[in-house]
Amino acid sequence: MIETTTINFGMVNAFLIKGENGFILIDTGIPPLISKLEKELRKAGCTKDDLKLVIITHGDMDHVGNAITLREKYNAKIAIHEADYPMVRDGKPLKRAATGFIWKLMSRAGEKPGDPNPAFEVDLFLTDGQRLDEFGLAARIIHTPGHTPGSISILTDDGQLFCGDIFANRRSPSLAPLIENSEQILASLQKIKQAQPKIIFPGHGKPFFGVALEDIKA
Repeated sequence: MIETTTINFGMVNAFLIKGENGFILIDTGIPPLISKLEKELRKAGCTKDDLKLVIITHGDMDHVGNAITLREKYNAKIAIHEADYPMVRDGKPLKRAATGFIWKLMSRAGEKPGDPNPAFEVDLFLTDGQRLDEFGLAARIIHTPGHTPGSISILTDDGQLFCGDIFANRRSPSLAPLIENSEQILASLQKIKQAQPKIIFPGHGKPFFGVALEDIKA
């Protein structure tokens, strides 16, 4: 299988994939975690000349927080779906409906004034069905909106799916606890089921096997 390193920040995951021409990082964590991120990059053998692409699965702070630093220090290109571009361009979080008591509290806290998300430009937009072979990775993009309008998943040819926050697996696999569009997230669930991934790497929680998708309900 394609060599994958999970970078567990505790609250959120990032994933480093070794491609044919260098490394691809999926998501970045928040700014205070940059030292841990760079330590994990070095441990995996990813130097400042080796990080070719940073894929942002969606525009939330815990996934985009270190994108600017990575571009400045590693000269890596930043890629995102165009529908989430306004989130990173303006640095404004997206309001969504929360499921569950804890997530509702966190959602309300996130609506209070505070530090804005880092605002930045991106280098390229990723589209549904786009192949990543030019970056040395045998994989394709699946547009999976619902958590955010531009949420994407990355499916490798050997069946690894990196899904951002479409799914979480803290106690058991489930749909995203924060939903921007309920119809879209259900459609995204069906779309991923049809893709038949072997193993799924969520942004929050542990990996789980694709067969568990059949037990995930709205």
